[in-house]
Amino acid sequence: MFCVCVAVLSAACANKSDQREYTLQGQVLSIAPNHQQATINHQAIKGFMAAMTMPYTVHDPKQLEGIVPGDLVAARLIVRSNNAYLTDVKKVGQAPLPAAPAEAPTPSASSGFELLKPGEAVLDTAFVDQDGRKRSFRSFKGTTVLLTFIYTRCPMPTFCPLMDQHFAAIQRTLKDDAALKGRVHLVSVSFDPLVDTPPVLKAHAKRLDADLKTWTFLTGDRDEIDRFASRFGLSVARAPNDQRDITHTLRTAIIDADGKLVKIYIGNEWTPEQALADIKPVVGG
Repeated sequence: MFCVCVAVLSAACANKSDQREYTLQGQVLSIAPNHQQATINHQAIKGFMAAMTMPYTVHDPKQLEGIVPGDLVAARLIVRSNNAYLTDVKKVGQAPLPAAPAEAPTPSASSGFELLKPGEAVLDTAFVDQDGRKRSFRSFKGTTVLLTFIYTRCPMPTFCPLMDQHFAAIQRTLKDDAALKGRVHLVSVSFDPLVDTPPVLKAHAKRLDADLKTWTFLTGDRDEIDRFASRFGLSVARAPNDQRDITHTLRTAIIDADGKLVKIYIGNEWTPEQALADIKPVVGG
């Protein structure tokens, strides 16, 4: 019984030490229909992140009851190593929502912005890798590629850091799986090239213990990256008055050895185990 109590107490202490709390203040831009997520344009959070527009989850939908777009709110942001959520959400005011930008015309098929479909070739784009070498996406042909999009300053553990963790876990499996070793390559593309220069990406790779023979980090021209990413359905919005304010979605894709799209994972619900299970028949085929 004593051992069980010690174990429970140790786990509780570990969870508590892992948790950080911040005060968030901002304006609600939208509420998910299930009331489990709110997109908030918030002020800088001291000691954590710059002013940004981000979607935030709540564990209890009642936290968002009575909250509507335009409301000014204050809340506690709970951040753990693998999770982040809001609690104690309170309405403190109301203000007109910012005017929506004029809707852009639907791009034509020749513009290169149509979503890729399984079996279609991925657009060959010029990048620069973490060593400062020019690299075209075509250079990965001959191996199955697992591709994701990140930026190194992303503070939310359930966004880019989670993609990094998933790729690190997959890399460990690739080293020990004879059927996959040398036949699968991981690629992380930064959509924040102003900050994520090759040296920054090299340092980021080192922190992740990335094997650069298996895992490549890419940057390049911002517009070219946005064009490339949009084909996978990734949305990236940067505030015109502060390029550090980045709002983005998540996309991860499997691309076969011929450079053709196999599958796209939307959001962060996929797991390393799922990706590896989906990759194996592609490599075997």
